[in-house]
Amino acid sequence: MIIAILIPAVAFISKENEIPEKHVEVVLRDLGHQLLLTAKDSSSRVLPVKKLNENIYQISFQNDFGFISDTLINLIQRTFQKNGLADNYIVNLRKCKQNETVFAFEINSHTGDLTPCRGRTLEVGCYVIEMEFLKKNKFNFFWLLLLIIPLGFVGFYLKDTFRKKEEKESILDNNDFIQLGNYKFYAADNVIKSETNSIALSEKETKALKIFAENINQIVERETLMKEIWEDEGIVVISRNVDVLVSKLRKKLSDDNSLKFINVHGRGYKFIIE
Repeated sequence: MIIAILIPAVAFISKENEIPEKHVEVVLRDLGHQLLLTAKDSSSRVLPVKKLNENIYQISFQNDFGFISDTLINLIQRTFQKNGLADNYIVNLRKCKQNETVFAFEINSHTGDLTPCRGRTLEVGCYVIEMEFLKKNKFNFFWLLLLIIPLGFVGFYLKDTFRKKEEKESILDNNDFIQLGNYKFYAADNVIKSETNSIALSEKETKALKIFAENINQIVERETLMKEIWEDEGIVVISRNVDVLVSKLRKKLSDDNSLKFINVHGRGYKFIIE
């Protein structure tokens, strides 16, 4: 359930945070147009925006122009905020022919803004502007996996704990029991319970105790025990198996001295409650 919920949610969030490439190009072209207007140029063209790689775009111009560095900084910040384009980015202003950086600045909400050379006038020339959008920290599915694994174990542990608790409560709420001395015998749940203890029984121990509980103070023949516990299921045993089984029941009921299994020589056992 955790995987089914988290993975689509993360994919949806990532998709929501993506900015369409066409939108980026339109905003950058408008930015170039605004920059030319500040340079008193309303006739020359902004050349097609180039995408240099996944995060870097380039704006170039038809004619030369000049401007003040603060104009570029303020114009980009206003345009990006207005259009929700980016919060963290680096801008490089390069000369066309020399391909050298003549001005650069960084806007970064995490490490702080770097805007050197403010107030400088850039002479008329051929310029290209490169915009690098700084990547946001992407969701790491490896860490999600490391989180899910322990959560899965915790989930299984809690599920098992609740299951055992429910089983215990169902036994406590179950009125279908046989009172044997200080014990309540829940044959359907293979358990005997006292006020302070709960003892699990095997399937054969449950069968044997049920036979004895239905024949209190009466002799139960060995052949009867062998037949109803083993032979009806197609298993052939010897009388020694009965002795071992009764011995196990004696041990599990030993806290109540009123419960006794009496060996009747040559016949079987008698279960009595004193």
